[in-house]
Amino acid sequence: MGRHLVLALALTSLCIGLVTADWNILKQNRKHYGLKSSSLKNYCESWRINVEINNIREFEVVPQECIDYIKHYMTSAQYEADSQRAIEEVKLYLSTCCTMEGDGKDAWIFDVDDTLLSTIPFFKKHNFGGEKLNTTLLEEWMKESKAPALDHTLNLFNEIKNKGVKIFLISSRSEILRSVTVDNLINVGYHGWSSLILRGLDDEFMKVQEYKCWARKQLADEGYRIWGIIGDQWSSFGGLPSAKRTFKLPNSMYYLP
Repeated sequence: MGRHLVLALALTSLCIGLVTADWNILKQNRKHYGLKSSSLKNYCESWRINVEINNIREFEVVPQECIDYIKHYMTSAQYEADSQRAIEEVKLYLSTCCTMEGDGKDAWIFDVDDTLLSTIPFFKKHNFGGEKLNTTLLEEWMKESKAPALDHTLNLFNEIKNKGVKIFLISSRSEILRSVTVDNLINVGYHGWSSLILRGLDDEFMKVQEYKCWARKQLADEGYRIWGIIGDQWSSFGGLPSAKRTFKLPNSMYYLP
């Protein structure tokens, strides 16, 4: 009897172990594995937060289970509130941080895509990052010059400009998109930046972070004091020279290394 009991317990433990080892939150057959919607929501929220704090890097696609969650977030009032909160922190910083010299060398850097202009209309057609990014299709969409402004950043852009700070736009867009990018920016209300820096042929083989470091170095070598950078990608901030402060806007649809 005792021997039979021990054997039964051993078999039960083995079965539990097999089920546990085979369980994976990324399994698409959720019903089979008993994955509750609350668990999936928690997982996807955790995934998104870890993208935002730069723990998850160089992902090529949003996990399939999380596409609907990322879609909901990027089109929600929460995304707007999170973005606005970041803008408020910039304004608070500007109110206390900077002694402007008035010599034309005070500078602020903006990214373009998903900082000044929204690519959400494009990603609505491409699973909100659930498909591997097709840069050819993205550039064809950019050529239409129909990206809407992000209103919270447009207001900040004008506020910084009105302080007499030189605004530099450093984008990972290609130089061949200069004309359509300028048209798009002007059409949605952006005016008065000092320079739009785009990637030339010699920059195409550089990683985004390396290219943006190079662009900032050109500004620093010209004597500009870079008080801040705002962008949606960590590659907009990394490396030297940096700014006195950097501010990250939310974007978990794609990652640019």
